[in-house]
Amino acid sequence: MGNLVFVAKETAADETRVAASVETVKKMKALGLDVVVETGAGLLSRIPDGEYETVGARLGSVADAAVADVVLKVRRPTAAEISGYKSGAIVIAIMDPYGNHAALADMARAGLITFAMELMPRITRAQSMDVLSSQANLAGYQAVIEAAEAYDRAMPMMMTAAGTVPAAKVFVMGAGVAGLQAIATARRLGAVVSATDVRPAAKEQVASLGAKFIAVEDEEFKAAETAGGYAKEMSKDYQAKQAALVAEHISKQDIVIATALIPGRPAPRLVSRDMLKSMRPGAVAVDLAVERGGNIEGAQAGGIAEVEGVKVIGFANMPGRVPASASLLYAKNLVTFLETMVNKETKTLGLNLDDELIKATMLTHDGVVVHPSFIDPDQANAKKGVL
Repeated sequence: MGNLVFVAKETAADETRVAASVETVKKMKALGLDVVVETGAGLLSRIPDGEYETVGARLGSVADAAVADVVLKVRRPTAAEISGYKSGAIVIAIMDPYGNHAALADMARAGLITFAMELMPRITRAQSMDVLSSQANLAGYQAVIEAAEAYDRAMPMMMTAAGTVPAAKVFVMGAGVAGLQAIATARRLGAVVSATDVRPAAKEQVASLGAKFIAVEDEEFKAAETAGGYAKEMSKDYQAKQAALVAEHISKQDIVIATALIPGRPAPRLVSRDMLKSMRPGAVAVDLAVERGGNIEGAQAGGIAEVEGVKVIGFANMPGRVPASASLLYAKNLVTFLETMVNKETKTLGLNLDDELIKATMLTHDGVVVHPSFIDPDQANAKKGVL
């Protein structure tokens, strides 16, 4: 018998995704792994139980997690789930480790070897494992769809015998993966699109999608990008200048989509109540950073808030609103990473602790938190013999 992989049914109320697709179960079987899928795990992602069975998975229950060598999840396991896993099991999920030291400590105490998919390094080898990109891509798309649904006018310009319907003006804040997909989607729907970002490289990408770039392009702007390609926090002076430019621009917009996130930090506040107040009647705003505190003042996680006459959409887990697509991409990210842990000759699991992907994503191992960004200071001092 090969190593056992358990695909868990998600327990969070708003989580519709699943950590394995029919294709990835096939792949795991080909790698020599035995696969148990918890009954009903894929139903919200339009994958009936029978489809997993046809490719060789066995349907099971949470009890099967107790003997699994690998547990695949979308979200970090709860304390109740952790108690059902065996010590030494590999658990791979989107772990949301920032500010959740107690949860990481629980996983360490349980003897779990855990990996956070969102910490995958942005290098060529890991592109197919990049969950932030795969899920943000769909979040950007869905943000525009949600905005179009809430906006009570047509998006494209329509010239008819009865008159002309003007095109909606859409402003995308943040031109990372989500922002670029939002730009592309809004353009497909016929909107007039503009966008902003603090990274100079974004200007060309925005222009290539047919949108107008809006930013204060001073010396600080030209130097504003981290080595990993992420946005970095700007000075207060720059933020003030940019806010003034954006405020003037927003007053002319119909739809604003805010996508700005800085890993490990609260989301930057980009849109104030005063900015919303200046927008046109019937305007819509979408906050994709609402789970990290939000880019838009007044946004409420999990619903639509009316703020200064603007419908502010703050749905949590935007990729989960298109779960059938999101799950297929996430499952592929997972299995591609899992494949790096399987010895092709013996078809057994084996961790190479020197692998840069393992180093970058491993949170807990041998009973302790090992990732340098999340080691508890008390734990670190104890290891050094410091009281």
